[in-house]
Amino acid sequence: MMRFEENGLTLFRFSNLTGCPRLVQGVFSRLGGVSNPPFDSLNLGSAEGDQAEDVERNRRAVAACFGHRPMVWLKQVHGNDILVLKKGGPPVDFSQRPRADAVITDIPGLMLAIKLADCQGVLLHDPVKGVTAAVHSGWRGSVLNIIGQTINRLVTEFGCAPDDIQAGISPSLGPCCAEFVNYRAELPESFQRYKDDRHHFDFWQISRDQMTAAGLEENNIETAGLCTSCRTDLFFSYRREGRTGRFAAVAGML
Repeated sequence: MMRFEENGLTLFRFSNLTGCPRLVQGVFSRLGGVSNPPFDSLNLGSAEGDQAEDVERNRRAVAACFGHRPMVWLKQVHGNDILVLKKGGPPVDFSQRPRADAVITDIPGLMLAIKLADCQGVLLHDPVKGVTAAVHSGWRGSVLNIIGQTINRLVTEFGCAPDDIQAGISPSLGPCCAEFVNYRAELPESFQRYKDDRHHFDFWQISRDQMTAAGLEENNIETAGLCTSCRTDLFFSYRREGRTGRFAAVAGML
């Protein structure tokens, strides 16, 4: 990932996705906003107890980085519902937060946002078909394979070829800190091959494997490799901080 300073905010962009000419994207750090502790400072989450006006100001600052294009914010519930927004479909009510953990669109000018504080924000883009998706995948999403399900919807509903799809995995809880003491009850047995002797799991690799199993090329997947729990100077971490804010991964087409 490459680091940028824009509109007073610090954000990161995936190198592979930057090569897609119609796509704009970024993973925003926690820096540059107006929220007070423990949400300092670019908190983009509206359900954590921050002042609503501060969250709105922060979201407007993010939107300014994309020319104030309309943004889709989801009500994320750690499920596997996927919102599909198609050209010619019903009009989008941007004042509402649809209940879903992934969103796909072929509509230019629509920015897809995923809120994060240890979970993965996975950005997907097919430059051939002109389709973009954003996925929220925590450990529950990994168990449900929401990433693979989203790729399947790209294929079945938009005719995407998996080997055309470029992907980026945001900063998130890394194998250094993803300890699951109750893993036998929480995670499927197939995940145990990603576990070390400290009961830490490599969810970055789990996601990469879910993508390649869905047909993506290994070379088309970029992993940020930044652990949110280790880097609370840059990102919010629920695992490390408890009551805290949410940063965001955002993507959309011009």
